[in-house]
Formats: sequence, structure tokens, C-alpha cells
Amino acid sequence: MSESEKPAKIFNLDLEIDGSVRNKLFRVARRPLERLLSFNGLNSLYNEALHYKTEQAFYDKLLDRMNVNYHISERDMDRIPKEGRVIVVANHPFGGLEGIILASVLRSVRDDSKILANYLLERIPELRDVFFFVDPFGGSSSARANLASMKKSMQWLRDEHMLGIFPAGTVAHFSISKRKVMESEWAESVATLIRKTESPVLPVYFDGFNGPMFQMMGLIHPRLRTAMLPNELLNKKDRDIDICIGKVIGFNKLKSFESDKELISYLRQRTFMLQNRSGEEDASPDTSISISITGETVEPIVDPVPPDEVAKEIAELPPTQKLLESNEFEVYHAVKKQAPKLLHEIGRLREVTFRGTHEGTGKSIDLDAFDEYYVHLFIWNREKKELVGAYRIGRTDNIIKRHGKKGLYTTTLFNIRSSLFDRVSPALEMGRSFVRPEYQRSFAPLLMLWKGIGHYVVKYPKYKVLFGPVSISSEYHSMSRHLMVSFLKLHNYLPEMARMVKPKTPYRGRRVKGMDPKNRTMIRSLEDVSELISEFESDNKGVPILLKQYLKLGGKLVGFNVDPDFSDVLDGLILVDLTKTDPNILRRYMGDEGLASFKDYHGSGKKEKELTV
Repeated sequence: MSESEKPAKIFNLDLEIDGSVRNKLFRVARRPLERLLSFNGLNSLYNEALHYKTEQAFYDKLLDRMNVNYHISERDMDRIPKEGRVIVVANHPFGGLEGIILASVLRSVRDDSKILANYLLERIPELRDVFFFVDPFGGSSSARANLASMKKSMQWLRDEHMLGIFPAGTVAHFSISKRKVMESEWAESVATLIRKTESPVLPVYFDGFNGPMFQMMGLIHPRLRTAMLPNELLNKKDRDIDICIGKVIGFNKLKSFESDKELISYLRQRTFMLQNRSGEEDASPDTSISISITGETVEPIVDPVPPDEVAKEIAELPPTQKLLESNEFEVYHAVKKQAPKLLHEIGRLREVTFRGTHEGTGKSIDLDAFDEYYVHLFIWNREKKELVGAYRIGRTDNIIKRHGKKGLYTTTLFNIRSSLFDRVSPALEMGRSFVRPEYQRSFAPLLMLWKGIGHYVVKYPKYKVLFGPVSISSEYHSMSRHLMVSFLKLHNYLPEMARMVKPKTPYRGRRVKGMDPKNRTMIRSLEDVSELISEFESDNKGVPILLKQYLKLGGKLVGFNVDPDFSDVLDGLILVDLTKTDPNILRRYMGDEGLASFKDYHGSGKKEKELTV
């Protein structure tokens, strides 16, 4: 056997022991200790990989010889930046394997990636070009070595390269106080590195943790946990590791945190929140609706009404019911007795539109008893002779007088005390809004609808309060829905008025793993919510546009209900007092003259009932 083929022993207890007696005892115990610490197994693995006749990088050879496979979605792999400086932060569940895998993942995309890892891996010569090494166990000599590695890392980033880091330093272990396996607080020095290099950050989550023996040894002494790391690497043979990669977090976002502690806490939570995607499929936009929406067979959509017949009804509406027009679009309001064929089209297109997002009634047409007496505000394309979208409006004073509060659609979702209507009435109940699919690529139709609402309020200024259910589709991941509800309850809620409302099917959300509900730096704005939601959504969607629209108007929530008759949509009951809305926003929908008229009406000395914010 040639010298190059002799098995290498890079893992060994090559120690200098003072004293002849102790040295003799050590030599006797050395081989048993090396076996106990799994050094023989590590050396065997190293030699297998070393002589593995493939063109793979050494880290990939190690994974091959261990028969370790990792799984990352194509969408997540596409999130790894192809160029420019970036810091990759990852959790530290195993102690060695994740460093090897992270090198494989990052260098499969770009070969200018390096990993800041435990100095024990420095014993493998073939990995020295891939890693910067640090000693997490302390000591004056290690502090100097760590400082040198940090300086190298800083320069590496300034040269526009990629650097992977495990900010916890130590491996995740069992906490007696928390009664679960968890990771130590992340090092604030990583936040310092981010600030000094002005680097964006990519979070990566490894699913899993080490076995019970590792956890038990750690409870006796942390050093015993360290001694178990070689065995933990070897016992991961034949394992499949799931990995989730988050979105790149830009430096402009990161520099907004006041302290390194806040910044690193935010990154830790962003990383651990990715575990909510592991093992649970997102709601799929490809799910078939041909079988069932409400638990029964879905009916075919009803035939449309001939366009000329609808156009004739619209032409016969009183001129005062045209609220505005822009180019080929006109906005009107009407009731059923004025335009029954138009209402048929509204019901048909509602069902078409809602089925497109896996909602809908499952019936051939989406009309109900409330449509008989509600006002319908709609956009008409004059040139194409087609309906573009619509809103349903309920005037509370008229409806409650004629039908009682049960005459309001909202009461099918929530039990509402009469005292709430006493507080807000006269108000407009808003709902059943849609823009048909062909027009959804543009924001213009929705803007036209809202301008129509603004003009309607100017026409009838006593209606200063808008309210109604705003929907969060069941297409959203359960974690996304929970994040939205949590944020809204914290920042946009009326607890006093919420006591007057009881949902008929209360929303039961589950806690978001990895998120500290007490840490308010995590979600500081609606934009933060959208950013987090997009981590869970396969189509990267954020907060629903209609919900955002109501919140811009100053909307406040008073309850949440799940609608089993409408594909388990989550409805938030929202209230908007337009007299408290930013005038610049109202001007966009009412126009200058309309806003002045509305303000004059509500500033004429009348005592107005206001919502308690």
C-alpha cells in the first residue's frame, strides 16, 4: 500500500500529558477513548470520502458516503442571491452536519461562498478553503483566533461574496426551564458584522435536532454534549433533512433596528418562523374546485344575460344614479327592481370571480335574499357592454327600520348587540365586492369602485360610517391568517365595541412557531406583516388588498368569524369612521368639491356619534 493510500487519522487524541505516570495512563486509555468519542468512525468516513472516485466537492462526497439527502424546494433555491454580498444565517440543530450541508447548498449556486464554522472541522484539510473557523468554547487564545476569522469574514463580505453563519455558536439543546430542545440566544456580534458590512441577510432553517443521549449528556455538563458531537454526526447516516430558505432581508430594513440585540432577535425569529412551512403544505392555487366548495356538488355557472339587455336597463336608470365616469368606465348605483337583469349578471360574475380563488357558494349564481333590497354599486364598461365589478351596500337606517337588524347580512356571521348599531347608525354595510378576473391585473377598476363609494357618501353624507366583513381567503396558509389576526388585534382593534360582537363560528388560530408574541420589534407595521406572510405563500402574496384599503381609511376590527358556507373564509368585521380618515386619502375618492361638501356637512354644529378608538 502506498503512502497516499494509507488510512489517514485526522481525528485523534494527540495530546501532550505532563508527568510520566499520567502519560502512561493516557497511552493505555487513548484508543478506548478515541473509540468512545467516535473518532474511529470519523476517520473511516473521512477516508471513504477521500478515496471516493468522483469529481464532487469534498463536502458532497461526505454527504454521499453518509447517504444524507437534503430537500429544498425549487422556489427556495431561487431565493439564494446569484451575486453580491450576503450573510446567510441558519439555526444550529446538529453541530456538524448542517455546516457541511450549507456549504453544499450555497456553493451549488455560487462558488464564492464560505461558512463560518466550528474549528473542529479545521481538522479536515479539504474543507479549509470553504470555511472560516471559530472556537465557540472561549479562552484567550481562541478569542484572538476568532477575531482573526471575523476580520477575514468582514473582508470577504466587502469583496461582495457570500458568508454562511450559525449565530447561536452552540448546538440546540434541551432546556429544563422551557422543557424543550431550543437554541441559545444568537450572538450580537453577527448583528455588528451585518451593520459594518451593510449586508443583506438570507435566513435558512434546518429541520430536526440531536437525539436523547446528546440531550441527557448536556444536562450533566455542556462539555459532555460537545464530546457527543462526533457520534451525532455519524448517526445522521441515511437521513433526509428538510431545509427552508426565507426571503432575502435587505439592509435598509435591518438598519432600522435601534440595537444589535433587536436586530439579531429579529433575524432569529425570521429564521425559526420558517419551521411553520416544514411538514405542512401551503394552500395550493392548483386545488380543483370541480368536486366541492361547500361539501356538495358544485353547480355549473348560470348562462349570462345578453349584453344589450343589461345595457338597456342601465340606460334607463335616472341620470342622478351615475356617480362618475372615466374613459370607457361608468359607475352607477341601483336596486333590483330597477335592473333585475343587471343583478343577475352581478350574481353570476360574483360566483365566477370567487370560485377563481377557491371560494364561492358552489351554486350556479351567487344571489341571496339580501340582494332583493340592498343597493348595488357597479362599474360598467360602456364600450364592451360588460359588467366590470360591483359592491353591495346596505343602508342600516332603512334596513333596520323595515327588516330589523336581522335584515343585515353581517348578522348571519356575527351576533351583534343593538347598542352597536345605535352607536354607528346611520351607516353603510359594505360587502360582496368583486372585480371580474379579466380586469384584476390593473388596480384601476378597484380604484373606480372606491371612488364610486366616495361619491355615494358625498351624495348621502349622513352615512359617515362604513362597516362589514372583510375577507381573508382560506387559500392563505394557516400561519398567514394567524399573523394577520394577531397584528390586527394588537394595532387595529376596538375592544370596547368588540364586546358587543360575538362571532357565530369563532376563529381558532394556532400559535406561530418561532415567534415571540411579546417581541413587538418583529411586526411593527402592515408592511412587516405582508413581508412575513409572503414567506408562507407559494405565490408570494401579502395582506389582501381590500383589507389594506380599509386600514388606510382608518378601519378598526371588532371580531373575526369563519364562514363555513363560503369555503371557510375568515371574515373580519371592520368599522371605518370617515370623519376620522386622513383628508388626503378621502380627497382621492371624493374629489376636492366632494370632500369639502362632506366636511361641511359634518362640521355644521351637529353632534356626531364617534367610534371609540
